[in-house]
Amino acid sequence: MKLIVGLGNPGRKYNHTRHNAGFMFVDRVAEDWNLKFTLDKDKKCEIAITNVGPEKVIFIKPITYMNNSGEAVSAVKNYYDIADEDIFIIIDDMDIPFATHKIKPFGGTAGHNGMKSIQNLLNTDQLKRLRVGIGKPDGDNTIDFVLSKFSKKEIKELDNNIYNYASSMINDLCSMKFDNFMNKYNTL
Repeated sequence: MKLIVGLGNPGRKYNHTRHNAGFMFVDRVAEDWNLKFTLDKDKKCEIAITNVGPEKVIFIKPITYMNNSGEAVSAVKNYYDIADEDIFIIIDDMDIPFATHKIKPFGGTAGHNGMKSIQNLLNTDQLKRLRVGIGKPDGDNTIDFVLSKFSKKEIKELDNNIYNYASSMINDLCSMKFDNFMNKYNTL
């Protein structure tokens, strides 16, 4: 069983914002696979479940807002008894170039509050993740930057470099050894 976590903020006003790069990734997979997210208030997320071959795959989008994402991840992990090594998190990242991505098998939070929340509640940094490059602000106003919307041109570039491959990535995540998966998809 795999748990695929797209991080972002709930609500229409956050659609297509930089901080919602994770939501955009899992939304693309759901669209490609005709999956519907449903609200699960007890687990503090929107959830969609399918199978990839023999593997059950659970997609979630926490509704807790970014800084409390760990509440939803912990609730789903505990309910379905999912091992830490079977969790894959998609997050936005300002420290890698725009429209690139980096897959990592573990690591720190790099200052990302969603990852901080997850790592604190699960008590581990051994979580696989896909970091999506969202660009960097010109000044110091990080909060305004991550909550700003992507332009149509930027969305097209993200589609061409990342989101158009989202479904293939999840298929391969479920069928390949993680090192091989990283070698196939890492752009950095």
